[in-house]
Amino acid sequence: MLRSVAVIAMDEVAVFEMGVLCELFGYDRTAEGLPAYEFAVCSVGGAPVTTHAGFTVTPSFDLSFAETADLVAIAPNDTREAPPEVLDMLRRAHDRGAWVMSVCTGAFTLGRAGLLDDRRCTTHWRHTDRLAAEFPRAKVDPGVLYVVDGNVLTSAGTAAAIDAGLHLVREEQGSAVAAQLARRMVMPPHRDGGQAQFIEVPIHSSVDCETIQPLLTHMLETLDETHTVDTMADLVHMAPRTFARRFRSETGATPHDWLTNQRVLLARRLLEDTDLGIDAIATRAGFGSAQTLRHHFTQRLSTTPQNYRSTFKAKP
Repeated sequence: MLRSVAVIAMDEVAVFEMGVLCELFGYDRTAEGLPAYEFAVCSVGGAPVTTHAGFTVTPSFDLSFAETADLVAIAPNDTREAPPEVLDMLRRAHDRGAWVMSVCTGAFTLGRAGLLDDRRCTTHWRHTDRLAAEFPRAKVDPGVLYVVDGNVLTSAGTAAAIDAGLHLVREEQGSAVAAQLARRMVMPPHRDGGQAQFIEVPIHSSVDCETIQPLLTHMLETLDETHTVDTMADLVHMAPRTFARRFRSETGATPHDWLTNQRVLLARRLLEDTDLGIDAIATRAGFGSAQTLRHHFTQRLSTTPQNYRSTFKAKP
């Protein structure tokens, strides 16, 4: 049962993310029928910590509170090194079966404690490549909102911490409690951890073969046209099999996957910035039909074009 929560703050702590943890677990909502948590923001020696916003906070507790907490959560601090005392405490918390949670780049602290080895995890999409490079044994998923693997919970950037926290409450105290807490926070009661982060997918800015970059530019200018491996290969005067191998080595993707990703990215921008209908967007992005657009869009972003537009459409 989740009864006590320790939030670990270190120098350059991210204010919003720490605030999310305080909002989730630090308020007494027993008058509304919600459970109360014994809650503490902790630091090494209870010492003041700087924030990324330029002011200082002074926690009321040292790390001793975290030694018995049911949940130990790491607020991000811009991937800076964590004090050895924090890493040792995290290992002990994990070993005794407590929940260990990271928010955004707090995953780097879990990695330095050895808690991501051979474990699925995530962080903000801007930092997933760095996380995977620094901790090669970690199974980094760059696209999801949060990941639960054993008693380790990692979440993506900013608001995804709310989704992860509500998931934990749902697991420990039931859907009714999680839904009521979500309503109190004016949040959707449930977004699955598998829902995709909305990641920018830029083309590679440079390539080794001088014939490929002009092709990529041409493809981006003609996404609404029909393209196949054969027609693309013809444009660069290569045999299709040779072209497919060269394309993958230069871009890291097959021609089909690269083209589909760019079409989805264009569809996203049209959904955000225009009032075009789904059929028109499907045509302009080169999918041909709304059904094909929905298939590829949902496959890559785990949400429908309509839901994406309702979330991200620019307001006049």
